[in-house]
Amino acid sequence: MKFSLNKIFGALGNTRNKEATLDDNQIKDLINAIDEEAFAVSEQNILFAKTSELGGYFYVITIIVGSFKIKTNKGATLSLEGNDFDLVLNSDMDEFESDHSNVSNRYMTRIDFQIEKEDVPKFDKKSIKILKLSAKKQEILFNTL
Repeated sequence: MKFSLNKIFGALGNTRNKEATLDDNQIKDLINAIDEEAFAVSEQNILFAKTSELGGYFYVITIIVGSFKIKTNKGATLSLEGNDFDLVLNSDMDEFESDHSNVSNRYMTRIDFQIEKEDVPKFDKKSIKILKLSAKKQEILFNTL
């Protein structure tokens, strides 16, 4: 693994308890169920992301795990600031909602963003400085790992 579980659990607010609790185990299970490794973290959320192509259209598939909770029909944007580029991606669908976990008291939100074929190589951890998710008057700044 290229990321620290302590950093992830710190992002989820479990920095004081050193022993694994039921909440920690649930979060570990959620993280292990996601095929990709963490792409970026904020203070209270983890962003998993990868690019995908379906029928000639390109997407950035994201899953946010943490305190981010939303139900909207107005979509979202993902702003990327890189070494020599700025890119704003719009969500594929305007309507989406977070799924709540009663055990861990955390949320999982999947949002797919449209991306142009020529912009796919820019979606790389090494070239992105700042990731900003904006949806329904909420903004989350992520730092890439």
